[in-house]
Amino acid sequence: NIGRVAVPDERLNTLSNIGKSEKTIPTYMDFVDIAGLVKGASTGEGLGNKFLANIREVDAIAHVVRCFEDENITHVSSTIDPLDDIETITTELKLADLETLQNKLNSLEKKSKNGDKEIKIQIELMLILQKKLNNDESIKNIELDKDEIIFYNSLNLISAKPMLYICNVDENSALEGNKFSKLVENKAISEGNNIVIVSAAIESQIAEFDNDSDKLELLKDLGLKETTLKKVINAGYKILNLITYFTCGPKETRAWTIGMKTTAPQAAGKIHTDFEKGFIRAETISYNDFIEFNGESASREAGKLRQEGKEYIVKDGDVMHFLFNV
Repeated sequence: NIGRVAVPDERLNTLSNIGKSEKTIPTYMDFVDIAGLVKGASTGEGLGNKFLANIREVDAIAHVVRCFEDENITHVSSTIDPLDDIETITTELKLADLETLQNKLNSLEKKSKNGDKEIKIQIELMLILQKKLNNDESIKNIELDKDEIIFYNSLNLISAKPMLYICNVDENSALEGNKFSKLVENKAISEGNNIVIVSAAIESQIAEFDNDSDKLELLKDLGLKETTLKKVINAGYKILNLITYFTCGPKETRAWTIGMKTTAPQAAGKIHTDFEKGFIRAETISYNDFIEFNGESASREAGKLRQEGKEYIVKDGDVMHFLFNV
């Protein structure tokens, strides 16, 4: 199941009000709900291979981990042990990657007899990755040169994807977590991963309200500041190194998702490929300046509108207008 969710950002409505825009369009994040893997998934147990293929297509993995006790809700292994659950999934993902590497190795070793240097370098890299996975070592953040990075990314290994642990706790533990979520947190820290503490029980209550103010009131009563969805989206943005820039005018105010270190022409390309091809410059106002001077005209008069060229790295919150010629 794929769910497309609007990314909540209070800045968007503020900009839309200032710009007196007819439309307000958020940016979106896609969530792919993949059925839980069972032990042996890498060899086809359950719906293993199909779902492993689905996981390969995502940018990051959000692993929902049971961190609550409830005798009315059964657990596949009858005991609540989040670290064991994580280990089961992690092992299956690694085994799937080892199979991918072995298949690729078999293919390349036949071609390597021609003495192709590039293929030899690729084989050496895969042998290193194999060894790391077999020794239960991380294959993330390994040092690679430019050509190796391209090949490494082409392998699309599941173990290389950013990981976020979502600790599903009981209602009383939604604010501070519990002994189970603490175990997951310690593991995440040791791996360099992130965690989010949520309570599906609370979320099911919130889902019954149609009115946003009622939802916020319930969250407030429970001592919570934001919904689970917002917490997960924010965490997803963080682990994927994403930021948001805006376009604002009378017709529409819109949010656009880009990666950190995106140049102005690349950001323009998110709107239309012609914008990137024929990029001339970007008129840019920081969000804070746009708000302080109440829009583009006053920001321009105050000298806060900047003319940025092709080398400009877009910053989170930039309000941009692109000039191009095709």
